[in-house]
Amino acid sequence: MRTLAPVFLLVTFASPALAAPDVTKSAAALKELKAALGAKPAALADLADKGFAKVPLTKADAATARELLWKAHVAIIKTERAAEVKDLVIKDGKLEMPFFTKTFGEKPKGGRSLWISLHGGGGAPKEVNDRQWENQKKLYTVEEGIYLAPRAPTNTWNLWHEGHIDRMFGRLIEDLIVLEDVNPNRVYVLGYSAGGDGVYQMGPRMADYWAGAAMMAGHPNGVSLLSLRNVPFALQVGGNDTAYNRHKVGKEYGEQLDKLQKDDPKGYEHFVKIHEGKGHWMNLEDKAALPWMAKFTRNPVPDRVVWKQTGAPHDRLYWLAVPTAEAKGDSLVIAKRAGQVVEITEAEKVSNLLVRFDDRMADLDKPVEVKHAGKTLFTGTAPRTVGTLVKTLSGRGDSGLTFDAEVEVTIGAGK
Repeated sequence: MRTLAPVFLLVTFASPALAAPDVTKSAAALKELKAALGAKPAALADLADKGFAKVPLTKADAATARELLWKAHVAIIKTERAAEVKDLVIKDGKLEMPFFTKTFGEKPKGGRSLWISLHGGGGAPKEVNDRQWENQKKLYTVEEGIYLAPRAPTNTWNLWHEGHIDRMFGRLIEDLIVLEDVNPNRVYVLGYSAGGDGVYQMGPRMADYWAGAAMMAGHPNGVSLLSLRNVPFALQVGGNDTAYNRHKVGKEYGEQLDKLQKDDPKGYEHFVKIHEGKGHWMNLEDKAALPWMAKFTRNPVPDRVVWKQTGAPHDRLYWLAVPTAEAKGDSLVIAKRAGQVVEITEAEKVSNLLVRFDDRMADLDKPVEVKHAGKTLFTGTAPRTVGTLVKTLSGRGDSGLTFDAEVEVTIGAGK
């Protein structure tokens, strides 16, 4: 009887082919970008809808495009906005925000730090708030950096957290990054009394701007601290500051920060001190917050983002965004990233989410995956494009928050 040798059949399963950028098309798109920039567009945002802006770029071409766009942005700021920094005033419609600056120390290689210091006062006559501004100008000093004291555009009780403040602060920071060589990873916000109210609100609301925030003698007015996950936060209040129960509420908010950090040990860095025996004025003992903050720099691409919308809604935070028309108050997104995978762990009142990438975060020549509630919402390549670079640069002017690629996923949690 004849014995047959065993036969083994090797079966292989091909993974989906990566849609690698076409080198020729990428080079052509880069050439068109150069030509478009050479024509001096009125606004860089106008380039986002051009045909070449949708073409997938190679890693090298994306890096070149990023550099070209940044240089164009710098040229626009120097041409169009130098006057407002020279004149020390930011305008938003009919509103004006004058500001005072004083520079300390030698400029580091990476650029100067920026300290935005918010005066007290609030719902009071203009003369009272003017005096508070004058006091804030000389209240603190820093070892290095630009100490900047703005005068609130209004005299309302919530003078530092009305909706226009977000726009004005954003424009001011964008200007100073270019015109005063401010390091975007070393921007700090602090404030006293009504200015402290503002820090409680603007710290979380504009979290991805700040390397640190310090609240002195203010009241939170019920704001959520969730978005402070990546912002070191100093909280100080006098133990006898009984007006509006600031002393009690400050202690409660300090305990909230303790719990948040206990549950998330890599986030919610904080420094809390209730100054016993002190009233609303802490005799400048609160200045300890400034050297504490100076130890920290912003990470523009943290591995975990907690985004709780409070006050005026924003359409982006770090590497997360929503379509502008869908930005809404009280929404929540919590997401984390590791390697090629982004996992959305919580989502409330969010229908569509944009997840942004670049080569700091993942290898964009390989597939990325976005997951939520145990389901894969997206897997595949996230192409680098001029369009995404333009969109993320426009309106922020922050190289650290400019991204090459984005993926839109539907959460279905909009209601």
